[in-house]
Amino acid sequence: MKTRFAAASVLAVALSLSAACGGGDTTAAAGDPTAAATGAAPATETPMESAQPTMAAAPFGAACATLPTSGEGSVAGMADDAVATAASNNPALSTLVAAVTKADLVDTLNSTDDITVFAPTNDAFAKLPKKTLDKVLADKKMLTSILTYHVVPGRKTPADLEKGTLTTLQGGTLTTGGSGEALTAGDAKVVCGNVPTRNATVYIIDTVLMPG
Repeated sequence: MKTRFAAASVLAVALSLSAACGGGDTTAAAGDPTAAATGAAPATETPMESAQPTMAAAPFGAACATLPTSGEGSVAGMADDAVATAASNNPALSTLVAAVTKADLVDTLNSTDDITVFAPTNDAFAKLPKKTLDKVLADKKMLTSILTYHVVPGRKTPADLEKGTLTTLQGGTLTTGGSGEALTAGDAKVVCGNVPTRNATVYIIDTVLMPG
């Protein structure tokens, strides 16, 4: 008899403790096993989309289709390299690369973090009269001034270019504008924009920019 009474007492105490801790809430157990074990209320779930990082806008513009689809000169390949190296792997920028090399700016561009580069295509350089281009290439000081006028501190987004005036590494100001994918920089049109490299954002343009 004593044994039965002791067992009944233990069972009653156990049931009381279980009820006090919420163990009798079978609804919580079904909805949240952790809540059933701890007695805590089920946690409110955060929508999955709120935890997703904001993705950077993709490159845009008709000329982006002319970039290599794979390898170091592709959009993915350029993202792995510093900007001067990335440009050297892009056939459409070979004249620019030659000018940057002649001005001894390769290391400067590759080692400067977080910049925006407006990169004229070979066709952009071809618009210049040959006499003018030869004169610029022969004058390192003038060439450096022109090339650094194409570089802006900070990684500028397409939205940044819609806002107006940027200060260049050359010291002058560059007026940008437009909207969406129709962006301009000075007299140039952006033909392939928002291309990422390891240390810069590149906007490929159809005209060489000249400092005022």
